[in-house]
Amino acid sequence: MTTFLINGGQGKMGQMITDILRQAAPDAKILSREQGQNIDEKFDIIIDFTLPKGAMEAFLLAKQNKAAFLCGTTNLPIEFIDEMRRTKDFAVFYSPNVSTGMYLFRELIKKAAADYPDYQRAMHEVHHAQKKDAPSGTAKMLAAAVDFPTDLITYERIGTVPGTHSFTLTSPTGDEKITLTHEAADRKLFAQSAVKVALWLLKQPAGFYDMHDYFAALNGEGK
Repeated sequence: MTTFLINGGQGKMGQMITDILRQAAPDAKILSREQGQNIDEKFDIIIDFTLPKGAMEAFLLAKQNKAAFLCGTTNLPIEFIDEMRRTKDFAVFYSPNVSTGMYLFRELIKKAAADYPDYQRAMHEVHHAQKKDAPSGTAKMLAAAVDFPTDLITYERIGTVPGTHSFTLTSPTGDEKITLTHEAADRKLFAQSAVKVALWLLKQPAGFYDMHDYFAALNGEGK
């Protein structure tokens, strides 16, 4: 029997992941943990969508137990991300956005930016009013993909918007504008994607993985 440990299991995202897991893996055991809490039971994988401190605690737990670790927490220190990337003793997956649609969106804006190098670029995001980081980890990920300065990302924090990201290219003469947009209609999609990736990660050997590796595997390509 596979045992899942949901870090931040009492939070909104944690509860959604737990509900989806019960449907996707009905025979699995699901444990819940909050920041600062000790866990004595054995587990096979930790799924973390919390805050940086909670994510680092969960990573240490995974390391101690040689359990797989899936992290979708944003705004993590670069030193911690580098530490995850160097992992060789257990399977680690990290992405500031685990949406499969977001991965496609990132690939599309990378191609657009490469095909239109002379066009002026702009990036804008909208998130719910409770979103703590601005710009978000997803926006920073997208900016890095197209070499766009993070301090030029514009953003709004309004209502209950799960997440909308737009990348705009404007021609040098200003007479043409191309806008690509990814809109998340429901936060549940992130939980659904997280469960799919977690079930895949459990089958992988030790090492570091991201969304590129996940999609490569789906397409029959090795790491």
